[in-house]
Amino acid sequence: MIFVGNDWAEAHHDVWLMDEVGDRLAYRRLSEGIEGVSGFHELVGGFVSDPADVVVGIETDRGLWVHALVAAGYQVYVINPLAASRYRDRHHLSGAKSDRADAKMLADLVRTDRHLHRQVAGDTPHVEGIKVVARTHQTMVWEKRRQTNRLRSALREYYPAALEAFNDLAHHDAIAVLAVAPTPTMGSRLTKPQIRAALKRGGRQRNLDRRTVEIQTALRVPHIAPAHQLADGFGTAATAILAVIATIDTQISELEKTIADALHAHPDAAIYLSMPGLADVLGARILGEFGDDPNRYANAKSRRNYAGTSPLTKASGTTKTVIARYIRNDRLYDATVRWAFTSLTSSAGSRAFYDEQRAKGSHHAQALRTLANRLVGILHGCLKHRVNYDEHTAWAHRQPAIETIAA
Repeated sequence: MIFVGNDWAEAHHDVWLMDEVGDRLAYRRLSEGIEGVSGFHELVGGFVSDPADVVVGIETDRGLWVHALVAAGYQVYVINPLAASRYRDRHHLSGAKSDRADAKMLADLVRTDRHLHRQVAGDTPHVEGIKVVARTHQTMVWEKRRQTNRLRSALREYYPAALEAFNDLAHHDAIAVLAVAPTPTMGSRLTKPQIRAALKRGGRQRNLDRRTVEIQTALRVPHIAPAHQLADGFGTAATAILAVIATIDTQISELEKTIADALHAHPDAAIYLSMPGLADVLGARILGEFGDDPNRYANAKSRRNYAGTSPLTKASGTTKTVIARYIRNDRLYDATVRWAFTSLTSSAGSRAFYDEQRAKGSHHAQALRTLANRLVGILHGCLKHRVNYDEHTAWAHRQPAIETIAA
């Protein structure tokens, strides 16, 4: 067996090979791409014939290079950059650092401590595709929020009437009306037929007349007026931001259709969608982040740890503190907490569990995190036994405690 440290960069890879006692076998700098991968195979092939006898340490689990190493059958371990930095300090206190030395350090790390790190998951291309689309959707949602905040900040400077007319600036009503009246003067001159037509273009079908009157009344309330040229400048900026929000909104809708189709075609879809509070988008996020490698998580605890929902205990002497995990997959953690929140209205067991946590003194975020931790464990059991979620099976053992809390 040989151990390979792979210090990767955008244009090249530093590769260090060592044997089981830590002696150097070879070192080479390889280029990115087909030529570099071929050079990697040629290099390790000079020492072993079975790819399973090659253990690789690298600081990323993404990219074509990593996919090529996994596809070749090598044992590829992902080393968190923070862990690599700490390991480097164990051997070199001077603070010296180089790509060559980092490659050697990674090889040494997987030689001695690979049991403390995780191997790159053997997820299917299907779930990898779901993760890419789901992450893009989530990024679009975040970007829409940022653009909405920029719009709100601009309107506060010159158009307070618009903020009174629309509580949600990302709503179709706000985008449609502000697109035709991006300045206070234009807004105050809008007639009811113009507002009504804008609302219909935005997609509103109900309460058109009532909403038209509300918007016209709010836009005609007197406010301190900015200079004409300044208002025009802000209006031009607002129009551009509104166009960006509208475009993002369209793309979000298209991505949701793609996500739904991809999720329903996955073998685990029925299990995920049977969970309370999970629909297409949220279910796809969680499936994509967890992956579908059946051997990736040894038990429910390891899945919870990866999700970041399990508590972290710090104990020293007589002091013991239990805190939330802050080094985690933030996308997955965000999805699991949202899942816990949405489950409150669709699962009596989730609702009772949440209320129990609140009764013990946990605040809202703590109670949701604890519930998310519980739901992740239930999901792990369902995936392990290949069964759909069942409310009675999930919560029956807690019924006496739940009934006590309710009483």
